[in-house]
Amino acid sequence: MPEIVMPRLSDSMEEGTILGWMKQVGDEVAVGDELVEIETDKANMAYESDVAGTLTEILAKEGETLPIGAPIAVVGDPGEAPTRVVEEEREPAPEVDETVHEEPLPVREPAANQDEDRVKASPLARRIARDTGVDLTTVEGSGPGGRIVKADVEGAAPARAEAPSEAAGETAKGQTTYVELTKLQQVVSRRMAESKATAPHFYLQSEIDMSAAVEARGRLKRLTPEGEVVPSFNDMVVKACALALREHPLANGAYRDGRFELHSRVNVGVAVAAQDALVVPTVFDADRKGLREIAADTRALAAKVRDGSITPPELSGGTFTVSNLGMYGVTNFSAVINSPQAAILAVGAIGERPVVRDGQITTAHLLGVTLACDHRILYGAPAAEFLARVRALLEEPLGLAL
Repeated sequence: MPEIVMPRLSDSMEEGTILGWMKQVGDEVAVGDELVEIETDKANMAYESDVAGTLTEILAKEGETLPIGAPIAVVGDPGEAPTRVVEEEREPAPEVDETVHEEPLPVREPAANQDEDRVKASPLARRIARDTGVDLTTVEGSGPGGRIVKADVEGAAPARAEAPSEAAGETAKGQTTYVELTKLQQVVSRRMAESKATAPHFYLQSEIDMSAAVEARGRLKRLTPEGEVVPSFNDMVVKACALALREHPLANGAYRDGRFELHSRVNVGVAVAAQDALVVPTVFDADRKGLREIAADTRALAAKVRDGSITPPELSGGTFTVSNLGMYGVTNFSAVINSPQAAILAVGAIGERPVVRDGQITTAHLLGVTLACDHRILYGAPAAEFLARVRALLEEPLGLAL
């Protein structure tokens, strides 16, 4: 009988947590049916069955964390009788005197959430609804086709205080509460620590004159029909990095297992602040896309991150990362490399400041950037050449259209 194992849902996934079974033992399963909701290191998603038949056995209960490849269920031939389902341990049934007439079995009531299962909702929205006691049949969805997303459930959930994971204690620091990290936060914490511990970081700072880019974006904004997306300055940075990465393959590579990995595609990750962690969705083939296409991609990906509908494939495959904190007024900062990538560009705010040109004091729109590099693959001179190319493209933005 075909065995369903814990799938690899992202390139960095090592284990997954069973959040909920969407099929029950005895249910017929078709190829493409949503079988189980799994929490990975990057997102929650429903795993679609790649086999057809009857779900005859569930081997992993909700809340259990298993490594990649571990068996989680068995699918038999269509119509095959089920075997067992994983349950919590319970008291053995008492022996029954065969001479005593058995009481008739009680009629099983239909499941309370039967109507909820027919509601169109994202897996994350279903999980939050279960945790907060929200009836999905009473929630109006704002997603595509009326699909209920995370924000819809949170808006319908009653306000409640977050319960601490263990008793709060009164100390010299006041009352202390303890909050457990989500799986995503655990992975981010571990990987950032590993990156700083294993990748020898060094940093290059530069100041970019964005005056021409500011003027070019102003013209783009005036020429863009109402309702269409206008590329942001960050979209320009992403495009400039993508073109520079194509010319500097080491910056688009990785150091792993004592060798260089040089990638043929240029996929730029864009850091987005989610509710409880930093998430980095990927703009694939950014070097081949126009500014408007990059702008549309980044906005769609950011919206998916914030409503919890982002999928692991959209969070995988990045070859370089751009992290922008300029919207918070940060002028310069140093980012941690998103290992095993060779580098990450930290982008600050654009500010109009005085400069000297041809012996005269004038003003310019200046942008502070910091390139963090893994010295095992990207040395000082090649890194400086890459950053100089990014600066040149942004200071003469006509090159971004080439």
